[in-house]
Amino acid sequence: ITALAVAGGLGYGAYNSIYTVNGGHRAVVFNRLFGMKDTVYGEGLNFNIPWFERPIIYDIRTRPVNLQTLTGSKDLQMVTIAIRVLHKPDPSNLVKIYRVLGVNYDERVLPSVMNECAKAVVARYNANELLTKRDQVSREISIDLRRRAGAFNILLEDVAITHLSFSPEYARAVEAKQVAQQDAERAKYIVIGAQQEKKTIITKAKGEAESAELIGHAVKKNPGFMKLRRIDAARDIADIVASSGNKVYLNADSLLLNLLGDADEKFEKSVHGKSRFFGR
Repeated sequence: ITALAVAGGLGYGAYNSIYTVNGGHRAVVFNRLFGMKDTVYGEGLNFNIPWFERPIIYDIRTRPVNLQTLTGSKDLQMVTIAIRVLHKPDPSNLVKIYRVLGVNYDERVLPSVMNECAKAVVARYNANELLTKRDQVSREISIDLRRRAGAFNILLEDVAITHLSFSPEYARAVEAKQVAQQDAERAKYIVIGAQQEKKTIITKAKGEAESAELIGHAVKKNPGFMKLRRIDAARDIADIVASSGNKVYLNADSLLLNLLGDADEKFEKSVHGKSRFFGR
């Protein structure tokens, strides 16, 4: 029985005198007589004194933590902001972290620190600046968080704003403002188009008036101008009649095709005759 007890004690001591630290982990040891040992043990097989010493394993790999908080901007608009932080403990200060914060150090520190830093930075900007200067806001939050977390020996590898939204009232106001601006721009272009159309009409009217005036002066100075116009009109009419497949029998004087003889005199007489008839 004594031999069995001794063998059992030796087996228990041998089994509990070694422990393994996996990859991406570190260990600190608590001694029942002297308290925390200052040494941080790395990956692999390590030894300790059974019952007198107890290893505490820390995961030093990067881990994410997310926080969403409701805060106010500089112009008193309510903003919902979500932040994601990639963090890990400082491997060289694991003993201090265990003494002050314990194993769940991130749950004790990061939520309150992230909440405070986010609210402090958002309060420096107006609502529209939070959208137009998002990179700057994220950078300031990262600087504040790294400084605050560093005091607790927590290393931050990345800080990012994953979500940013405003109250429904503010969103509706922004949408209404955008619609009003678009309507104003559309009205401005309509006014410009109307002004251009007005200038075009005025220019066209001036051109027609000047053309009529020039034609009048040409007729007064040279009576042959009308004959020249009759010749041009007769040429156009002759081309149309010649290209037509139908047979046409019309008076040459009516179609201005009689360019010889007394066509002009007949035209003037007919005009004077009609004027005397209506004069009666």
